[in-house]
Amino acid sequence: MAQKHLDVDTLWKIERLGAPHLSPDGAQAVCTLSRYDMEENKGRVSLWLLSTLGGQPRQLTHCGDKDGQPRFSPRGDLIGFVAKREQEGHKDEEPQFYVIPPDGGEARRVGEVATGVTAFKWFPDGKRIALVSWVWPTLRGAAAQAKALKEYKARKVTGYATSEATYRYWDHFIPEGRVPHLLVMDVATGRTVDLFEGTGLELTRMDPDANAFDISPDGRSIAFAHDPAPVKQVDGRQAIAEVDVRTRKVSELVRDAAWDLSAPAYSPEGDRLAFLASHQGRKHTMPRQLAVLAREAGPAARWARDWEVVSAQWDHELNAPLRWEEDGLAVLFTAEDKGRTPVWRFDLADRRAEVLVPGGTVGGFDKQAGTLVTLADTAGHPGRIHAHLAGEAPQRLERFNDTLLAPLALGQHEEVWFTGALGDKVQMWVFYPPGFDRKKKYPILHTIHGGPHTGPGDLWHYRWNWKLFAAQGYVVVNVNYHGSSGFGHAFLDSITHRWGELELQDVEAATDWMLSQPWADKRRVFATGGSYGGFMVAWMNGHVPAGRYAAYVCHAGCFDWTAMFADDAYAWHAKELGSWYWDDPARVAAQSPHAFAGAMATPTLVIHGALDYRVPDQQGLAYYNTLKARGVEARLLWFPDENHWILKPRNSRLWHEEFFGWLAAHDPGPRPARRRPAA
Repeated sequence: MAQKHLDVDTLWKIERLGAPHLSPDGAQAVCTLSRYDMEENKGRVSLWLLSTLGGQPRQLTHCGDKDGQPRFSPRGDLIGFVAKREQEGHKDEEPQFYVIPPDGGEARRVGEVATGVTAFKWFPDGKRIALVSWVWPTLRGAAAQAKALKEYKARKVTGYATSEATYRYWDHFIPEGRVPHLLVMDVATGRTVDLFEGTGLELTRMDPDANAFDISPDGRSIAFAHDPAPVKQVDGRQAIAEVDVRTRKVSELVRDAAWDLSAPAYSPEGDRLAFLASHQGRKHTMPRQLAVLAREAGPAARWARDWEVVSAQWDHELNAPLRWEEDGLAVLFTAEDKGRTPVWRFDLADRRAEVLVPGGTVGGFDKQAGTLVTLADTAGHPGRIHAHLAGEAPQRLERFNDTLLAPLALGQHEEVWFTGALGDKVQMWVFYPPGFDRKKKYPILHTIHGGPHTGPGDLWHYRWNWKLFAAQGYVVVNVNYHGSSGFGHAFLDSITHRWGELELQDVEAATDWMLSQPWADKRRVFATGGSYGGFMVAWMNGHVPAGRYAAYVCHAGCFDWTAMFADDAYAWHAKELGSWYWDDPARVAAQSPHAFAGAMATPTLVIHGALDYRVPDQQGLAYYNTLKARGVEARLLWFPDENHWILKPRNSRLWHEEFFGWLAAHDPGPRPARRRPAA
């Protein structure tokens, strides 16, 4: 069979798996499966059951468009999930909680929460759930909330009025006048009780999910993270509190103004509480570490006043969720490590972390009854779900994309280390075109990652897919420059207050390495990037002599740090740049690409979405206008209905057409073959 190359249409045909959740006996896993249709320009999400004992996957839901967050009940007799559906002639206005038996049947809506269900967890008895809902905090009772929502949706005005410091996040405005509360729902009756009603408490306003709280093993209490400050900001420092489910009495467990605390998780016996702790009082770049709070000995069994960061000597940043081992001796989690994200087991007795499941990149995991399941991808394949049993090889539970991907020639890739800024070793990932021949000449394509504090490498990306870029004939390079995560705190923090400096040295050193290879065509070098990567290519345009790179692509890039104050993360600006723009404008300008516009001369494609609130679209428009005013060749691709990412299939196809079209238009072409001189 003739091999094909990966293209954008094939990329959107790939079925995307969500994080798996296990049944109590570990015999089955439930997950989401997203399928997209390029012609309809939309996707559908359904629930699937996978057997860890063998057998074929089985589709569980068919009627919903976006069935999500599936979780087995503690007794294994139901699977709960969140969806917006139409049932018995009634269409959900907001996402609601549904249940379905794992052996099949119809899903049913459990009650109705007027303000919707954002996330949930089962109580240990399986008779109740705790859920997150955005409510009006001054109102009491479900009827009052329903009435307020109806009136809000019926209003004839479109203005958004607020006095809040944080009012929009990434791509959406935070609901006007509403805050996220914890509610308890009875699964038999659908009745709900708001645990925070009348308290002034709320969960984080920054996309609260099921990691924001945990239910004690006896079902009597819920631990949750909240911001105690009166003014809620994106960089707020959260505390850990506990609410008694019956009395609604709230106790503060851990509160320290210097620390940001999150993701509480009870131990199996309920005698300890694990959570993530970041010492923001020391520095805003401090990593999330593993902390534990224990109960005091004695009949009172109160929580101790002192807590401990148990992973303080381990230079890694942990990701939520935290998952206790059944014996209570260790905690499982994921954490980046040099371009990969394994599942780690942290032994609490000897304070030692060991890899339980290696990367690529593990995007989700669960463990029940001795069975561990993971969702993981690599740079060579999209997400796959495996079961892991002690002493046995990992067992693949599905093969959704194997037939689609089998005829594709994806090309090879490798991890390379070189000497970068400060004499440090820097990692980059190099992706070669299918059929790569070292005797031929190839163009070089930088894809500079965003963040800056991320560290991509051995993963499958659906928007910046390095295999897809390489399939166009480029040798693609992705540099984990200074500031990237997964290489220790010192490496990550090294760029603070001097953005652009070390990162550019790393990118340029990577370019030198590439150009030292015999297959590199020195005339055909391109640099592209998104978000902070977009900042980098704009920065390069003002700092790298024209001609070094044939063209740039700047997607959602930061251009002017003063005007960037319109973003949703303005509270971090002084921390990252070293000053507020009004206190030291020269210092801020020294790290801002716009201040070096006079040197910009390289042709640039600028891409931006109007719904991007992290890097507002005026940044891209200002950059494009600046290039036009200077007479530098430029092209603008602007999406009125996209955010920081391009998420619609047809828009993604256009994005790739413009991206590759721009590079092709500025490609001087293959170097002519040398002719031997005549004899």
